Amino acid sequence: MAKTPAEPDPRLVQAMRALANPMRLQLLQWLRDPERNFVLDGAIADPHEVGVCLTHIQAKVGLAQSTVSAYMTELERAGLVRSTRIGKWTHYQRDEDRIAALVTELGQSL
Repeated sequence: MAKTPAEPDPRLVQAMRALANPMRLQLLQWLRDPERNFVLDGAIADPHEVGVCLTHIQAKVGLAQSTVSAYMTELERAGLVRSTRIGKWTHYQRDEDRIAALVTELGQSL
């Protein structure tokens, strides 16, 4: 009798779905070096400590704020970014620990 393969971890599947969208993948790549990839004029927080404001992300992407917000929410649900609110502004930064764990898990799963 053939052995059935183990079901993939749902968190891994969610992360892979988030990364399957080219724009979300690009956003995650840009957030790796925020000072190089975003115009941060008027930033109210340190991009390395708090993240990049959604306004700056939206300006770089050139899409509607609601679209960029939906992209960032999907990355956050997948555990790839964290959000911090400062006043009415939401800032996003990569979750390096989760990304490293994902890379390890992929290496063990594939």
